Amino acid sequence: MSVREALRSAPMVNDVPGLRLLRVGDSWDLVRAPAAVGFLALAHLRATGTAIGPVLYDGPNERLYYAIDTGTAGSWSDLPVRHLTTNSWLVAPGMERIDDWFGGWCELPDDDTLTDAHTLRAALQHPYVATALETVR
Repeated sequence: MSVREALRSAPMVNDVPGLRLLRVGDSWDLVRAPAAVGFLALAHLRATGTAIGPVLYDGPNERLYYAIDTGTAGSWSDLPVRHLTTNSWLVAPGMERIDDWFGGWCELPDDDTLTDAHTLRAALQHPYVATALETVR
């Protein structure tokens, strides 16, 4: 099931209209990165013409979430990212909610495209992204 389809059927979060609760680890996993690094990696992926899956910007926490195939992340202990998989949940805006405070979907393909984990890892290790990593650490 694509992230877009999951958003359509996900339960609403009661106290905040427009927010949905997505179950992670069934059809896709997530890689969470600090926004300073995640946006540079996203720019690199866009510049190289790579297929990009859903990417969520969490404004309040300054993080980006990349949707990847389940079981493909491996060990990323050398990067300031977190792999979210089975038994994880994500509060995400529905397709109708995008605002300056929350952030929103930077990418949300109409199909089941996901970002390739190895390509994402390479983008996060690109030299200009590595410079930002030092700032984050």
